[in-house]
Amino acid sequence: MSNPFHACATCIHFTAARQDGVVKYYCSRLNYETKTHYQFNCWTPKEHVVKLMEKRKK
Repeated sequence: MSNPFHACATCIHFTAARQDGVVKYYCSRLNYETKTHYQFNCWTPKEHVVKLMEKRKK
């Protein structure tokens, strides 16, 4: 079963930075430019996402 929360934007390593008026998204762990909806196996959810996943399990 796929996890609907699993995306780069919900990971603790996801960062956004504005460069020349354009927002760029990066994975600080992989040092890789990414997109909010991408998924990698190294995903570590942010604390509020973990709480939301636990809440929805019940």
